[in-house]
Amino acid sequence: MRKLKNSELDRLDIDQFKSVSKTPLVLVLDNIRSLNNIGSVFRTADAFLIEKIYLCGITATPPHKDIHKTALGATESVAWEYKKNTVDLIAELQKDCVCLAVEQTENATPLNHFIPQISNKYALVFGNEVKGVSQEVVDSCQGVLEIPQYGTKHSLNISVSAGVVIWDLWSKLQRVSEKN
Repeated sequence: MRKLKNSELDRLDIDQFKSVSKTPLVLVLDNIRSLNNIGSVFRTADAFLIEKIYLCGITATPPHKDIHKTALGATESVAWEYKKNTVDLIAELQKDCVCLAVEQTENATPLNHFIPQISNKYALVFGNEVKGVSQEVVDSCQGVLEIPQYGTKHSLNISVSAGVVIWDLWSKLQRVSEKN
């Protein structure tokens, strides 16, 4: 097997990215403190054609060199917006989206058991590196997804969590749309 060159990957340019149909997912970053995590989420969002990222509370916004360092330009392709209050945003998003916190709670749906409906758009809320998604935000969501974990640690880095959940939902949505 020969490793492909970047020029062989047939990637979209920014204008093409903005005009193609997007995966029916928006991301809400609730009080993320690490600029590198923010940039990593942008990069993952670009990879899977995510509609938009909302940056809330203390979450920093582009342009910033530490976000750019891990986003590698994805802040230019992925639509984003800053909102101060996450609970207010969730109320707004519920008009068009099913809002799901990604957190460990009572009665959370394990990610591997969740089946997204192709007719829905989903807003996925990811929380602070230490405190997670606040209880107030969890309470405002329509449900909670939990990434099953089996080792000694009980959490994943937010950018890793985002990657796991985005990939899972993207791949499930792809399978459903291929059948239709």
